[in-house]
Amino acid sequence: MNNTGKILTAVAAGAVAGAVLGVLFAPDKGSETRRKINEKGKKLTDGVKEKFTQGKEKLNGLKEDITRKVNEKMEEFA
Repeated sequence: MNNTGKILTAVAAGAVAGAVLGVLFAPDKGSETRRKINEKGKKLTDGVKEKFTQGKEKLNGLKEDITRKVNEKMEEFA
């Protein structure tokens, strides 16, 4: 894992820990606390899915670029 990935993972973990602690220490009823945790979990999941999709698209673009460049070089030598 590169440094950027480590940093993003640490930031995400910190955000999750902060959100959970904030909800747990809030003076709400148990049902309200569970609802808030559920909502925050869904938002986090959606955010992770979006970032994963963006990363996947970026990797696919890089793969296409590399494949194109390799094919061009192979044609030059043929």
